[in-house]
Amino acid sequence: MSQICCVTGKRPQIGNTVSHANKKAKRRFNINLHIKRFWLEDQQRFIKLKVSTKGIRIIDKIGIANVLASMEKYHSDIAR
Repeated sequence: MSQICCVTGKRPQIGNTVSHANKKAKRRFNINLHIKRFWLEDQQRFIKLKVSTKGIRIIDKIGIANVLASMEKYHSDIAR
């Protein structure tokens, strides 16, 4: 299962766990992802998105319709 936020594009980061003796071991810093349902008023249906907490805050601030429009614009640029 891919750990990528649909809105922000955030991914897990790689880093080190550093012990008291300064020994380093690789570890993965996962992001705080949630699978959340959002209601689309114009289409009268729910959609499920895998979003980070930052993505949820962005959706709360500017609205799901604006976020989806910007996502479609971004994905259409990639498809060309």
